[in-house]
Amino acid sequence: MTDRRANSQPPDGSRAGADLHLDLSGSRGRADLVAALHASIRSGRLVPGTRLPSSRTLAQDLGIARNTVADAYGQLVAEGWLTARQGSGTVVAGRPGVVLAASPPAPIHQRRFRYDLTPGSPDLATFPRAEWLAAARKALTSAPNDAFGYGDPRGRPELRRMLADYLARARGVHADPERILICSGYVQALSLLSEVLQRQGATTLSVEEFGYRLHWDVIRSRGLTPVPVTVDEHGVRTGQLTGEAALLTPAHQMPTGVPLAPERRTAAIEWARETGAVLIEDDYDGEFRYDRQTVGALQTLDPERVVYTGTASKSLAPGLRLAWMVVPQHLMEPLLAAKRTADLQTATLDQLVLAEYIASGHYDRHVRRSRLHYRRRRDRLVELLATRAPGVRVAGISAGLHVLLDVPGDAQDMVDRGVRQGLRLIALHRYHFTEDSGRQALVVGYGTPPDHAYSGALDLLCQILDV
Repeated sequence: MTDRRANSQPPDGSRAGADLHLDLSGSRGRADLVAALHASIRSGRLVPGTRLPSSRTLAQDLGIARNTVADAYGQLVAEGWLTARQGSGTVVAGRPGVVLAASPPAPIHQRRFRYDLTPGSPDLATFPRAEWLAAARKALTSAPNDAFGYGDPRGRPELRRMLADYLARARGVHADPERILICSGYVQALSLLSEVLQRQGATTLSVEEFGYRLHWDVIRSRGLTPVPVTVDEHGVRTGQLTGEAALLTPAHQMPTGVPLAPERRTAAIEWARETGAVLIEDDYDGEFRYDRQTVGALQTLDPERVVYTGTASKSLAPGLRLAWMVVPQHLMEPLLAAKRTADLQTATLDQLVLAEYIASGHYDRHVRRSRLHYRRRRDRLVELLATRAPGVRVAGISAGLHVLLDVPGDAQDMVDRGVRQGLRLIALHRYHFTEDSGRQALVVGYGTPPDHAYSGALDLLCQILDV
């Protein structure tokens, strides 16, 4: 009778409760079960609020009598380790007398600040949840069955077709769907490129002297040596390019904000042709240009010498982990081989949703809304600084999600004072290859704060700048 009743629960296990791993030894009686549950709760493996399996389910899982489990639960309830209420099951109780060991202070980049003006992120509150959900429903409803299996490491054909069309009309990129490779974020794209270049005999890769340390670390991790090249008011000095490849941000240098001058764009292409080098174009925020005609992609000048890379991290959200490369023909097969061994393929469901989101026109509308949103924020920042911090020079304002502020004082001291007052800022030297830029400046990301925090962030920034 007991066995028949135990097996009468719903076949889908919907009332079985959580899976629970317990190490029992000896007689496997009540005392052993009580000791195992005690140990799991004390160690923190079972945290307060965890709902335990029913006595019937746990008895079946452990191969012991149901009464043994019921008696053990009853003892732990009496001792205050568990709570049990009719209809709510058995739950691990809170233990106010138990104090966990204090964790070390979180690094700066992991702390929570009242206000955050660091660059590199859009306003995450503007993510188009309703439109994305509608696109997800439509994409999943119409997706072929093979979309849920192993597929082409280049990515879903639906997304590659949509991107080819979008990049051609919005960024001037020569994009054939067969030459597009979808990646799990820009870092993976750079990692794959560095790996392939190293396997083909490359030893060095030119990088702009200002950029992301993470990117330089990725290059090093794949066996290449990043070599910094000077950046001035016209962009990277192309006459200093060296090695077998170069990583550039030609539309909007990160973080100084200057576009690569037309003559230097031409010079970079000529250098690549003469030396056989590869140019990696990081078009991280090319959609966001405000004050003059959009700067087109460098790839347009020579699609066989330039790898174009783009990402949804600025236009939508970094959490999507979607990026793409438009690849010269001679690099596609080596990159596919590297992609297969890296992760086989990028997760397909978000690819299908993004393809539908672009096809529906929502992506273009979202980018236009975002462009207006960020332009208003930039204008507000510039106007406020002109009034409250007239000694600060603002640069790099024509595009992107950040500005560069040349400050009349010690930039790092301002960063430190910001931390003490709950404002996160980053000094320019943190983006310099040697961390010695010789320029007292702050890189202020006006895209990062949500609307409700933007005014407070700007007010606190002006207070810190008022030295």
